[in-house]
Amino acid sequence: MMTTTQIYTLDFNQIGMQDVARVGGKNASLGQLFYALKPQGVGVLDGFATTAEAYRRLLAEHDLEERLRTIFANLDPEDMEQLAERGQAARMAVLATPLPPALQHAILQAYDQLCECCGREPELAVRSSATAEDLPEASFAGAAETFLNVRGKEALLRAVQNSYSSLFTDRAISYRARLGYDQLKVALSVGIMPMVRSDKGSSGVIFTLDTESGFRDAVVVSSIYGLGEYIVQGVVTPDEWTVFKPTLQAGKRAIIGRQLGTKEVRLVYADGSKATRSEAVAPDERKRFSLTDDEVLKLANWACLIEAHYSELAGHPQPMDLEFAKDGITGELFIVQARPETVHSAKPRTAVAETYHLQEKPGQILVTGQAVGEKIGVGRVRVVRALSELNQVQAGDILVAANTDPDWEPVMRRVAAIVTDQGGRTAHAAIISREFGLPCIVGTGKATSVLHDGDEVTISCAEGSEGRVYAGRIAFAVERLDAASVPETKTKVMVTVGDPSRAFGLAAIPNAGVGLARTEFIVTNHIGIHPMALARYPKLNDPQAVKEIAVRLGKETPHEYFLRRFSEGVGRIAAAFYPKPVIVRTSDFKTNEYAQLLGGSEFEPKEENPMLGFRGASRYYDERYAAGFALECQSLQRVRDTMGLTNVKVMIPFCRTIDEARRVIEVMNANGLRQGENDLEIYAMCELPANVVLAREFLQVFDGYSIGSNDLTQLVLGLDRDSGTVAHLFDERNPAVKQMIAQAIAAARQAGKPIGICGQAPSDYPEFATWLVEQGIHSISLNPDTVIKTTLLIAEAEREMIKVVARDAVI
Repeated sequence: MMTTTQIYTLDFNQIGMQDVARVGGKNASLGQLFYALKPQGVGVLDGFATTAEAYRRLLAEHDLEERLRTIFANLDPEDMEQLAERGQAARMAVLATPLPPALQHAILQAYDQLCECCGREPELAVRSSATAEDLPEASFAGAAETFLNVRGKEALLRAVQNSYSSLFTDRAISYRARLGYDQLKVALSVGIMPMVRSDKGSSGVIFTLDTESGFRDAVVVSSIYGLGEYIVQGVVTPDEWTVFKPTLQAGKRAIIGRQLGTKEVRLVYADGSKATRSEAVAPDERKRFSLTDDEVLKLANWACLIEAHYSELAGHPQPMDLEFAKDGITGELFIVQARPETVHSAKPRTAVAETYHLQEKPGQILVTGQAVGEKIGVGRVRVVRALSELNQVQAGDILVAANTDPDWEPVMRRVAAIVTDQGGRTAHAAIISREFGLPCIVGTGKATSVLHDGDEVTISCAEGSEGRVYAGRIAFAVERLDAASVPETKTKVMVTVGDPSRAFGLAAIPNAGVGLARTEFIVTNHIGIHPMALARYPKLNDPQAVKEIAVRLGKETPHEYFLRRFSEGVGRIAAAFYPKPVIVRTSDFKTNEYAQLLGGSEFEPKEENPMLGFRGASRYYDERYAAGFALECQSLQRVRDTMGLTNVKVMIPFCRTIDEARRVIEVMNANGLRQGENDLEIYAMCELPANVVLAREFLQVFDGYSIGSNDLTQLVLGLDRDSGTVAHLFDERNPAVKQMIAQAIAAARQAGKPIGICGQAPSDYPEFATWLVEQGIHSISLNPDTVIKTTLLIAEAEREMIKVVARDAVI
């Protein structure tokens, strides 16, 4: 016969996912972690949970259930005043009802057993877990309360009673009403576990997919200093890392991206009656990441194990939303919560993708921050600084606030977009925006002071990782791409990518890989310092440049500063399309462009025509840039060897002579990129008449060609494509240019080497793409927005060629 203690409490080692109805999703998952994942090496804490029976026993006390039913009769959850009044009445009714003695006894007996296991009276985390919470079809950040640093028996019993009352917060009542749950059919379980001393360490959130694009092969780790409540509440902007699952699980150090958060404050233990308090983080700490790379990789590996286990339980792939804590005293890591990810995993995995883009040239940028999602929204600004101002928010407004709170949820779902001063991509505002399909910009730092009530603005999350608030209403369009309708073609249709932050989303477009990964965006936006200035630092002529570089470097060495940013930028693109080939072109700035980089002016000559000057391959073995190219080579080696992304091929631009080709190969070999080693292929851009005329000789050095139709056109026609005076003569369809391209394709096919094209022409002129297919080109790299329509034309051209061949055979 089950004892009273067993009815009202269960230890974590007694519960699993089969017990959701008894202990709620959160606590059932903690039990599942404890007995199934802890033996696999995942850090999990012991603890216990009160049961749904315990909650129902409280409802039976002093007719509490009937009193609550009376309170909720004829509730209109859209009436904010009524919602607040009924919510307060329900909470007061619960708090005024004493915990039954049998329930108190059961909780304290389980607490004594936990103390015995710990060998001390631990500080406690008391977490609420509703029986309808954390189900895959619905998510709600903060549907019930968590109480931290709870000490002693009396405080524990108070926290349990407060947890029960938190089932009736305004946000929780609204949430259940929206989803159609009866307010009193949802029971509450309370989880009790020892606190991890993350107040002296760090804590955060892990998703086993990319939360913006839904890309399934990434683990995203977000971390702050101190207790974890501030990351969910969006009080601070966290550090963030992206790890690539397939090569991580093959034993590689597959961190393909990171971003340093601001981490201005942290939540720590407080002395006296107050359980926690906020304190400022020292400037030096803010400049450091809150986790080491080894810790990030350990957490990512655990996340993969947890996802695999829960996927097996579910019978289908199940992305996960996890919380972790690092004990600042022992250095140990623990997973403290695991639940199904509920936004992207709830969407049907169809082949339809939405792409938003502005149709007009945007005006003034008012503020920027981290983009959440990839949508655009327009409307009037409504700045909210307090809960009491929420009733002023109208449908279609742009909600602007320092951060958002779960109590705001009823209003958030009717706005056009959300902008916050604080928080990162795992903040409450970001989580709810994804669920409601809203564009959202977090961590702007100053939106509430720059934007004013009534301002007409456009919120754009469709231009990469940076979200932008533009003045005025800007027209935008939504393109829906049905990938299922796109046929396979013999000609490989590849994409051209420059911005790593867009790679995960672009990978959903039907493609055969990346025909051109431009590295110039990475150098300009992620690094911003001239490679030679980093190679020679601090021995530079410009003292001001030395000072500015020192500030950007922080604690990193100049060498690591470049390698990390370049390799992670390339790595993100390569991971997005893995295992398809990704052809990475080494940097091809002109001297006037290189000179714009910090510290660049002393390393670049002033040229009359930089388009035809010191650029491309000629720089790589020249002492004026060789040390900079060495950094590029070492970065690409890290992508292939350390990250395990061997789908990366390297492409050399603007190579003028056969001797130059051989010299570049030798330099690459000396810097760790050895042609043929680990299947490394080295291509060249075919963009000079010399590359066409001597194609046979060049292709004895290189493994393949990619036609750069932009430069080839300017050099065949003898015009400067930067000159507006002769711009009207620039046309890749000119017969002389087409003859050159046809000759290059024929030479490559005769040599048995692959040849593609990555210039602008096939994206701009669909008939040009059709002509390339007729010439027998192997691959065509296109701008992402033209892939589907051009692929349809390519498929039609291939069908026509088959008909012609068949007709000729009959004749």
